[in-house]
Amino acid sequence: MFGTVVVGVGIAGLARIRDLMNPMPSSPSEHLKLFGFVSRRSFGDINEAKQISLEDALRSREIHAAFISTENRSHEETIRMFLEAGKHVLVEYPMALSAKAARELWEMAERKGKVLHVEHIELLTEEYKQLKKEIAGKDLVKGTLHFTGHILDENKAGFPAFSGIARLTWLIDLFGDLTVTSATRVKQEDKNYSRMTVHFETTNK
Repeated sequence: MFGTVVVGVGIAGLARIRDLMNPMPSSPSEHLKLFGFVSRRSFGDINEAKQISLEDALRSREIHAAFISTENRSHEETIRMFLEAGKHVLVEYPMALSAKAARELWEMAERKGKVLHVEHIELLTEEYKQLKKEIAGKDLVKGTLHFTGHILDENKAGFPAFSGIARLTWLIDLFGDLTVTSATRVKQEDKNYSRMTVHFETTNK
């Protein structure tokens, strides 16, 4: 069995705990054993999963990998700690709030001989796979992707573009590398409203 720990118990972290405690039959998850979860808040047990300290998770020889599901801003530091401790890491996107930090983390994982995987579960859904089949062999002439969400705490989530990074990953996976040609942001604090509009160009213009 491959020992794991979940770090962070928001929506994503709780889903990880649930799936690790009740793996689908014949799935790779059956070979994973959840040793506990780490949180700054005190919970006790969640679905029979034990709360353990960060220090114990880093020191444990029974824990081989960490599932990081904390707020965006803390991803980089948490990844570094677990890589330094010799653990594999799966982290919810984005891995870090800068490309420079992300490259450093990839290089660190490579030096340590550990897997560093950024999870974007939407790319594995049947709906997305169907979308990819539908556009195969077609040329993108022009398109618009519009999505909405709640106001994010920028201190924890980072600059607003990070709230849309999942959708940008869709576009790059579907159409290849993109270049930003313009970006604007409208912010109305009195209405608790913010909008970012970004224009991209594919490699074939």
